Amino acid sequence: MPARRQHAPSRAGGSPRSGSPRPAARAGRRRADPARRAAYDVLRAVADRDAYANLLLPALLAERGLTGRDAAFATELTYGTLRGRGTYDAILAACSDRDQLDPPVRDVLRLGAHQLLATRVGDHAAVATSVDLAKDVCGPRPSGFVNAVLRRVATRDLDAWTEILAPDRDRDPAGYLAVRYSYPRWIVEAFRDALGPAGAVELEDALAAGNLRPDVILAVTPGQDGSEDPAPLAPPDATPTRWSPYGLALAGGDPAPFVASGRAVVQDEGSQLAALALARVRLGPDPHAAAPGSDGLWLDLCAGPGGKARLLAGLGAGRGARLVASDIRPHRAGRVLDTLRSARYRARLTPAAAVIAADGLRVPWRPGTFDRVLADVPCSNLGSLRRRPEARWRKTPDDVPRLAAVQRGLLTAAIGSVRPGGVVAYVTCSPHLAETRDVVTDVADRRGDVTILDAPAVLAEVPGLRASDPRFAQFWPHRHGTDAIFLALLSRRSPPGRS
Repeated sequence: MPARRQHAPSRAGGSPRSGSPRPAARAGRRRADPARRAAYDVLRAVADRDAYANLLLPALLAERGLTGRDAAFATELTYGTLRGRGTYDAILAACSDRDQLDPPVRDVLRLGAHQLLATRVGDHAAVATSVDLAKDVCGPRPSGFVNAVLRRVATRDLDAWTEILAPDRDRDPAGYLAVRYSYPRWIVEAFRDALGPAGAVELEDALAAGNLRPDVILAVTPGQDGSEDPAPLAPPDATPTRWSPYGLALAGGDPAPFVASGRAVVQDEGSQLAALALARVRLGPDPHAAAPGSDGLWLDLCAGPGGKARLLAGLGAGRGARLVASDIRPHRAGRVLDTLRSARYRARLTPAAAVIAADGLRVPWRPGTFDRVLADVPCSNLGSLRRRPEARWRKTPDDVPRLAAVQRGLLTAAIGSVRPGGVVAYVTCSPHLAETRDVVTDVADRRGDVTILDAPAVLAEVPGLRASDPRFAQFWPHRHGTDAIFLALLSRRSPPGRS
């Protein structure tokens, strides 16, 4: 469900500013305030160009000079409307006599519904400013329709609309939760399956947590100041994360100056812990090597944009290990290189890392080259819906089998790249069983030279990690305050028939 009215920012209107373009054919003064116009423009870019709100909105706010309360209000409108779209569309359909809405009108109505149902903006202001926005972006004709629909929306609060429109909870629990918390039904069912026996108790909490705006989490590169403690490098409003010794949480403020200084990157705590788990696992000896098992060469197989590579490079540098970071797309490999170079004291890190552009399904190195391999594979990103609110509407169930086929190929290549006695970390930002448990168990069963390790035991300080298959670690926003990161650790054995 979208956030309650009393918890969201309030703004009744705003004065026009420069930098908010309107269609050239539209004559007269600009009526909509810049914050609402910015939110509207992001919604249209998400729909028309498959833009990512978390990338577009900060750039648009900077371009138009929106700061402070205006920027905060535009952010709340954008993210809240994208998260609540499913619920708002059901309510708008009940309040409209039209079967089809023009996309610009629909987005104006969604923004108005969010203000009415999930912010402290007064009803009159929410309706009036939505009418002004409609006149700016759609022309005068739809404004009366927008006014009428939103006045109907304002006759009930969000709970009352949910009880009227959602399916019966006892007869169709997934359908009820899909409307109440604004998710496609298939994602509700995927979360329920991933929670396993805990689903009956925790599913609603998991869905609710996916609608909360997360803190910005930073990762400080290990060894920058001679210790694991990032506090000496922290901004004033930062606090250490609960489990990662390199994490900082920012409840507010702009992380850009801190990131631009090279002292840290934005990275979820669950992602940091997945990389730390790979670095912690004790390796076995290579029975075919003349010397005891080595630990000097690590691989990040799908490294873009480079957050985990930077952390692994720092961890490896402290042990004399070298990291190879690879990505199939040259521009993403370039971003990895930039991320590594941005680290403070980069003279220490750069010699410990190399970046290449290579296809992870057809690797250019010899089998068994590496001691540790991270396979952070492309996935549906259902685990990061807090940060990518449009993803829940952009993905479909048909995407999952296609992704799972790629994931199996990448995990197979990762296992082939590690030496006997070495370890692979398989990581996804999705809890979907078809992308997590099923991929790992299928590849391990087919190969016959892999042992699935106890991943939660490697991160024993973090409670509640065990998945329905207890060998795997599954982070959850409602349990850990992280993205829903999945982690499996696999040790490679000597091929069958060799001793």
